[in-house]
Amino acid sequence: MNFFNDCQIARLAIASSNDLLELLVLPSIQRAIVGAVLMGILGGMLGSFVTLRQLSFFSHAVGHAALVGVALGVLLQINPTWMLLPFTLVFGVIVLYFIDKTDLGSDSVLSIVLSGALAIGLILTSLIKGYRGNLMAVLFGDILAIDTTDLILTLLVLMGGSIFLLSTMRQQILLTLNPDVAQVQGIPVQLYRYIFVVLLSLAVAVAIKAVGVLLVNAFLVIPASTAKLMSHHFSRFLVISVIVGSISSIAGIIVSGVFNFASGPSIVLVQFLLFVAVFIWFKLNLKAA
Repeated sequence: MNFFNDCQIARLAIASSNDLLELLVLPSIQRAIVGAVLMGILGGMLGSFVTLRQLSFFSHAVGHAALVGVALGVLLQINPTWMLLPFTLVFGVIVLYFIDKTDLGSDSVLSIVLSGALAIGLILTSLIKGYRGNLMAVLFGDILAIDTTDLILTLLVLMGGSIFLLSTMRQQILLTLNPDVAQVQGIPVQLYRYIFVVLLSLAVAVAIKAVGVLLVNAFLVIPASTAKLMSHHFSRFLVISVIVGSISSIAGIIVSGVFNFASGPSIVLVQFLLFVAVFIWFKLNLKAA
């Protein structure tokens, strides 16, 4: 697979119910739907902790740094997916280490590393022949281009994340709400923080091909933010976030087909409109109460 060559901003064309049925039998559409559900669940689950721990900018920085991994993979003629995963993982751990070991604010460290990584990525991509014609695919992604390997990797990250977070849920909630109290109660705060960053980096890596570098942060942040408007109870918030993430991903694919839009931006557009609708709904209800 060549990420740059195979991944295009593909569009569907659904003019009638027959077109929809014909598209549903295509393997690429079936993989896209399965991928949308898996990434929606993964994004909703991790996004719940990302928003509460104020790590939104962290996932944004990791997403931009992923461009370096993709470019290196193409230059070294290695499957970019296999370069992307270890690169984002190492990058995420190093950023967290810098934040812990310097007196600089986390936003300053992330801005520095994001800018540097983005500059390196753009320089590397400029060395790739014909890169400009496919840059849009890297920036905005294409869920219709994901293959079986992408689905397996996404499923593995989802299973690993679910096992870790659900088996340590009480500690994770305490760590999220009050890290100092969690430390006093003997919870290995630093270990859990680094494991979560590893999961977050891997989630960003597997989602890059579907939604792209510029939009990957949205699938982590928007569903969780929508769910946060709907419930302040953590368990319900987590479940709603997962449901919103998976349903909005499928709805985005349908919108892409009906209106002939690119699939990645369509998913994010649905997530954004859903957030706005929920926000307006709760504002109107508060005024009516």
